[in-house]
Amino acid sequence: MAARLAARGHRVVVFDRAVFPRDKPCSEYLSPAAVGMLEQMGVVDDLIGAGAEPLLGTRVIAPGGAALTGSFMRLPSSDLPRRGLAVSRRILDARLVEAARRAGAEIREGTTVDELLYEEGAVAGAVVRERSGVRHIIRARIVIGADGLRSVVARRIGRRWYGPPSRLAFVAHIGDVTGLDGHAEMHVDGKGYVGLNRIGAGGLANVALVVPVKAAVQARGRVTPFFFEQLERFAGVAGRVRSDAVLREILVTGPFAAWSGRTVVDGALLIGDAADFFDPFTGEGIYSALKGAELAADAVHEALGLDGAIITASRLRSYQVARRAAFLGKWAIERLVGYGMFAPALFARAVRKLEARGLADTFVGVTADILPARAVLNPWFLARMVL
Repeated sequence: MAARLAARGHRVVVFDRAVFPRDKPCSEYLSPAAVGMLEQMGVVDDLIGAGAEPLLGTRVIAPGGAALTGSFMRLPSSDLPRRGLAVSRRILDARLVEAARRAGAEIREGTTVDELLYEEGAVAGAVVRERSGVRHIIRARIVIGADGLRSVVARRIGRRWYGPPSRLAFVAHIGDVTGLDGHAEMHVDGKGYVGLNRIGAGGLANVALVVPVKAAVQARGRVTPFFFEQLERFAGVAGRVRSDAVLREILVTGPFAAWSGRTVVDGALLIGDAADFFDPFTGEGIYSALKGAELAADAVHEALGLDGAIITASRLRSYQVARRAAFLGKWAIERLVGYGMFAPALFARAVRKLEARGLADTFVGVTADILPARAVLNPWFLARMVL
């Protein structure tokens, strides 16, 4: 967002409590569509040079062992890259920070947003705090909340809901994971799922365990034993991930299924997980953030060019409209998959049907943002998936 607005000549200041590079719990999956957007920013060659691994597609393993494999290369040709990428957020985020600085944005790391400022009922800036404790008042024509699942901006401008399915993710970097072949793997049972994603040479993988919050209570005070006990539940994972090969501590994030009552108000808007986040199974989090930033940057650029000091919510309506058009179908598929996992027999049946009927590529192509959601959300496809 900062890079796009700064490149258009606007003065942009970013406040981030992190100091880069830093680690972040994430599936670290970049769909071909996300890679295409990063190519526009000129960072893909740097990511590959830093060790990003090519992603050929996605494999889903259902309860009982039924599996489907969707390949990006087998999908109809498009303007998008034919492969995704898997890369640690420590590398990706640092490259994006550099890109924003090159575009002219000012990045203040190690700085937390405490409160928003208001004038005449509109957001007019923020109160920020450095790590030293020194606080500053920053005035701005518009404040953009891109501050994630626990967004301060989202909580200040409206109600923030957390609902079902309430899940937590435990994410680690583990070496010597066997059997990786360039496809992201999703192993599902009725209680949760595990994602395996190769992010480096020598079997280095992102291993993400997602379980209901109630089950995660067992991890209190014993995160590592809990993590490896749970991995052994999944037949396709058991024996492949060694507890003595952990290369980065296990990070925890969630609960998921969060959304904001308002994404646009006078003087402010929300993008990325600050706006909404359902479930990471389809791997669209990074793409959604990048696409949302693109849509919001267009709306903000237009609004900043209009007369008047206050950027009203009505001036930002084009962002809401574009966002709904871009994501509504994706939201429906996320929920279809997320709730489908609660019915293991039905989920396994759908996986078998998709693979047997040659529909796996289409399904994966939609979740990878190559194909439009309507390729799945139609009576013919849905019937073929379960009947």
